[in-house]
Amino acid sequence: MTTADPRPARTDPVATGPSADDDWWRSAVIYQIYPRSFADSDGDGTGDLPGITARLDHLADLGVDALWLSPFYPSPQCDGGYDVADYRAVDPRYGTLDDFDALLARAHSLGIRVVVDLVPNHCSTQHQAFRVALAAEPGSEERALFHFRDGGGPDGSRPPNDWTSMFEGPAWTRVTEADGRPGQWYLHLFDPGQPDWNWDNPAVRADFEDTLRFWLDRGVDGFRVDVCDALVKAPGLPDWPHPTHGVIEPVDGAMPPMWDQEGIHEIFRAWRRLLDTYDGRRILCAEAWLPPERAARIIRPDEMHQAFNFRFLETPWRPDALKEAIDESLAANDAVGAPTTWVLSNHDVMRHASRFGYDGPVELEHGVGADDPQPDRALGLRRARAATALMLALPGSAYLYQGEELGLPEVTDLPDQSRQDPVWERSGHRIRGRDGCRVPLPWTDQPPTYGFSDSPDTWLPQPAYYRPYAVSVQRDAPDSSLHFYRRLLALRRRYRLGSGEARWVASSDQVLRLSNGLIEVMTNFGAEPVPLPPGIRCLAASQPVGDLLPPDTTVWFLVF
Repeated sequence: MTTADPRPARTDPVATGPSADDDWWRSAVIYQIYPRSFADSDGDGTGDLPGITARLDHLADLGVDALWLSPFYPSPQCDGGYDVADYRAVDPRYGTLDDFDALLARAHSLGIRVVVDLVPNHCSTQHQAFRVALAAEPGSEERALFHFRDGGGPDGSRPPNDWTSMFEGPAWTRVTEADGRPGQWYLHLFDPGQPDWNWDNPAVRADFEDTLRFWLDRGVDGFRVDVCDALVKAPGLPDWPHPTHGVIEPVDGAMPPMWDQEGIHEIFRAWRRLLDTYDGRRILCAEAWLPPERAARIIRPDEMHQAFNFRFLETPWRPDALKEAIDESLAANDAVGAPTTWVLSNHDVMRHASRFGYDGPVELEHGVGADDPQPDRALGLRRARAATALMLALPGSAYLYQGEELGLPEVTDLPDQSRQDPVWERSGHRIRGRDGCRVPLPWTDQPPTYGFSDSPDTWLPQPAYYRPYAVSVQRDAPDSSLHFYRRLLALRRRYRLGSGEARWVASSDQVLRLSNGLIEVMTNFGAEPVPLPPGIRCLAASQPVGDLLPPDTTVWFLVF
């Protein structure tokens, strides 16, 4: 077998900006940037927008079509920026609006589109509207922008219902009224610093449409919509004595009253109409932890364009489970004419290079500490590369999380005193949370911060074992994870796999084999090597292959 040129050239415009293809999103590879941890330009230990702009050549060289920025808005950082104090500004720690405009212009000049985070379910308690609501009287117009309710019991000392926060504890916090008396309660499905907006209120809807226009007018290419399936709550906010963590599914045919209510679709249709008035295709991507058939309802032709595929992300490293997840995902989205998205890591879950290093089930968002069982790092990376190769061969759009192209593991020995995820405190130090996947990236092999910052004190500490994962170490190493990702993305573009069609090819019960256009793909999940078909031309492999496909390995090839 021979290996093809690993770096087929990009064929879309680069110097003149993103291509004019209105359907770009159907097959795009989109790279998530967590701004706080990508690159620091001013030496304060926190990533920022100029730092991202200075490193955009890395993304162009990688070969992605777009980037998605996690929140960079003013925020007290109760929940990593997802507690927004102002939706139409930049947090000073990240830069200015001028810095954002410069980032956008540079990305577009490189042929990279820019998607920004929209956080419509909740804001920060520091948001001006909530501060005014706190000072206002119960029953006022100001409080009607949120979910304020009287408490239960004769003295109102009990929460209004039994809902629990996704970050542990009750989903309600009691306020102190202007006269000093204990007062009403406000709803927060997440941290107490994140009060939920009341989307039954037309003023909330109008204000968010103004926010969409603000960023669309600046030239953004779309929005990733955080917790979009929680915007509308069931009338009366009825009790729900069932768990609501992970993928949200119906109980006895009913969805939980705080998730996936019918009223969300009216909101999404209004947003789609607004986006469609702008030149070029601006997109909406839904974050909704729902089964494929429920998520597909959000991406019907007049609603959002994409929805994250959490069914696929949560699937363990087993051939039967992955085949089922792929089939279910494609069937659900094909039924509404939408592309399927594929994702293995993001800022909320354990990096797949670590979770695949466990043989048993893994709590994706719970985190791991130094005194917990540790993953097999070599096994995890081997399986992660194989999983990525399988994922990128599938038709549709793919999302990558910063650092996964380096094979970065989860930081599973982060000092507990450094943790900032609110779930760590709210769970009574029972759940360590998501900080392990948010540690700043290594750009060079030079400690103490590996090129991330001029400051030795980064907002989360980097481990010494990050050094061999640095971009500078991997850039020219032909067997590196970075080189492997570049090869896959180039081949994916050349053979148009994102707009292709996947067909299963008969294989053993420990092997998944599929074709997509001219490409065939095989993944060996078994404990022993398996023969490769004769007369093939190998294009890429997650580990070295000869005539046999090793365990936990994926290969792309042409059949002659």
